[in-house]
Amino acid sequence: MFAGFQKQQRQVNGVNISYQIGGSGPALLLLHGHPQTHVIWHKVAEQLAEVFTVVAADLRGYGDSDRPPADNEHFSYSKREMALDAVQLMRSLGFAQFRVLAHDRGARVAHRLVLDHPQAVRQMVLLDIAPTLSMYAQTDEAFARAYWHWFFLIRPAPLPESLIEANPELYLRSVMGSRSAGLEPFTDQAFAEYLRCLQRPGSARGICEDYRASAGIDLEHDRAAIAAGNHLALPLLVLWGAEGTVGRCFDPLEEWQQVAKDVRGEALPCGHYIAEEVPELLLEKVLGFFATPL
Repeated sequence: MFAGFQKQQRQVNGVNISYQIGGSGPALLLLHGHPQTHVIWHKVAEQLAEVFTVVAADLRGYGDSDRPPADNEHFSYSKREMALDAVQLMRSLGFAQFRVLAHDRGARVAHRLVLDHPQAVRQMVLLDIAPTLSMYAQTDEAFARAYWHWFFLIRPAPLPESLIEANPELYLRSVMGSRSAGLEPFTDQAFAEYLRCLQRPGSARGICEDYRASAGIDLEHDRAAIAAGNHLALPLLVLWGAEGTVGRCFDPLEEWQQVAKDVRGEALPCGHYIAEEVPELLLEKVLGFFATPL
């Protein structure tokens, strides 16, 4: 995996962020989702590196990045702090501007990144999410049953952490394997990496704090942005799985049109894990979008 890439780590924003870097050309930041790591991009990273300098980072709390302590407001795992990690990482690598391709939790970080640092990102692709605020506001039984972990992980510590740490592999298989495609999209090597990182000390805390922040301080930040009329102004492409929960329970394109000025999107014939289920199609859509003149 990641042939031609180098795995490195840098301290930014008070934490060590782990990442893979490879390729040449304009910068492209890749951000992963839960309960995974930068390895989700292993089927597309080498092809993207033929066009871009690709930086595939592990979010704080995930992968081989640091797991900072929790705080009462969950600020240390807010998308604002995670976004600042990403911006400072890219700046430290010499990239004041870059493109973003992000999935799941990483896409929520990317949303906040553009709100807080609008000059940093030229174009952005978000995979299989609607805005966090709209998803919580429109939660119904179908969504709650499919995304049970959203409500399990935000329970007060240490209950969810203790249950995850008791059997990390069961948690991983329960979350990833319960989606439409089951565990088939994940190679043995990739799954082993996800499990290794979930077994690292502090991983369960990091995951839970990420979700606790999204159900609290992140919503405050999102409401403030909407009240201030702070909408995404950059070209935005949103893609979601036709067989996934987000597409069934929400209208992703309509939801993004409420908070973005230049957005297009479509459903792809897959479930939630787009980069591992339909990598060739994702490459086609992403490369075509990034080739669009600004």
